[in-house]
Amino acid sequence: MTVRVLLADDQPLVRSGLRVLIDETPDLAVVAEAGTGADAVRLTAETRPDVVVMDIRMPGMDGIEATRQITAAAGPTRVLMLTTFDEDAHVYGALRAGASGFLVKDMALDDILAAIRVVAAGDALIAPSVTRRLIADFAAGPPAPRAARPDPGITDREREVLTLIGRGLSNGEIAQELFISPATAKSHVARLLTKLAARDRVQLVITAYELGLVTPPS
Repeated sequence: MTVRVLLADDQPLVRSGLRVLIDETPDLAVVAEAGTGADAVRLTAETRPDVVVMDIRMPGMDGIEATRQITAAAGPTRVLMLTTFDEDAHVYGALRAGASGFLVKDMALDDILAAIRVVAAGDALIAPSVTRRLIADFAAGPPAPRAARPDPGITDREREVLTLIGRGLSNGEIAQELFISPATAKSHVARLLTKLAARDRVQLVITAYELGLVTPPS
């Protein structure tokens, strides 16, 4: 089954490079290219790709607003953001907008292809190393917990698991930390996704921040 990809970046050379890479991969195909956020929203509605690879910084409507509009449409399309963590100050905003993960522009080519497949399969690209970097980025001014947020109705064990997700641990690492089996850890994560109506693991990380379960490093 071929994963259908829309490329959204205001730099033609970036789009061209990604298109060549993707078109040489049998299970991936580029169905459209957009040079602005507005074009990305329009072309997503027209072509209904599985994944939009979206640059955060674009003229006019930026990638965050485009992501918000695409994910609000409640279609099957998922968004993978293009970013450079050393420069972009809007990573949290992209997560809140519904992005399912991030591509760093200078990452290995195989990792870019793997990231597209992961997101297309309905998971989130929130590897522990990426999560920990996000936590460091948020440290200068992390979002405050929502005082009025109702109790999410999760068990003490699920709260422990959510805290560890917020810290960037994988299911295997959570299992080791809590002395449970990987299958049990996976089941806890699945229940958290259901109880918290979270789109994916990225949103669980956000929820951990909003509930004050994660303390950024000093």
